[in-house]
Amino acid sequence: MEAVRAVGISKRFGDGDGAVFALRDVNLAVESGSVVALLGPSGSGKSTLVKALGLVQLPDEGDIHLQGRLVVSGGEALVDVGRLWRTQLGFVFQKANLVSFLTARENVEAACEMGGERDDVRGRADELLRYLEVDHRANAYPEALSGGEQQRVAIARALANRPSLVLADEPTAALDSRRGRAVMELFRRVAHEQGAAVLVVTHDHRALDVFDGCFEMEDGTLRPATRTSSASR
Repeated sequence: MEAVRAVGISKRFGDGDGAVFALRDVNLAVESGSVVALLGPSGSGKSTLVKALGLVQLPDEGDIHLQGRLVVSGGEALVDVGRLWRTQLGFVFQKANLVSFLTARENVEAACEMGGERDDVRGRADELLRYLEVDHRANAYPEALSGGEQQRVAIARALANRPSLVLADEPTAALDSRRGRAVMELFRRVAHEQGAAVLVVTHDHRALDVFDGCFEMEDGTLRPATRTSSASR
């Protein structure tokens, strides 16, 4: 099943002759249970596409489907966006952005509660931290965690609402190559074992073998990318 499908989405900034297209007639589909890389130089439209798919910044044109349901059409949301953020979408960013005064467990618990978890919030948080192999740091505050540990907690937080789609924007940019690859492998594990679709924006071509598919953006347009040609740049 397709977790997300974008059909002919475009996004421009400015008006008239000064208008700049960040997205031009982009078509994309990502299957549930797959992990896909989104490549491309800075300013190519990668982050704008992620924001559109995550309903953070709606496109001006085109349709977006989540789990087969039309949620955006012609620049307008057809659903309660806030509810989808809480129940179907997970986000991971370049910086973990954990709440500094909450422990690792409490950061995940807060996301569980926002996602509607009521029965055993602590149990769900501990399950996710254990799954991502950072449960031994459950009582640590973010400042005491390494960069890799913070991102593992951030991924656990993103999974709290059992999302159908996880969007990760440059999640390994602040990590060294070893820790970066470990995080990429975690995304593959999440996709294959949890059944979520995971779309990862990355500049790191060294870990492309982790992904089930790759796309490349240039000047707001999207095309399939081969791992060989991308890695050779």
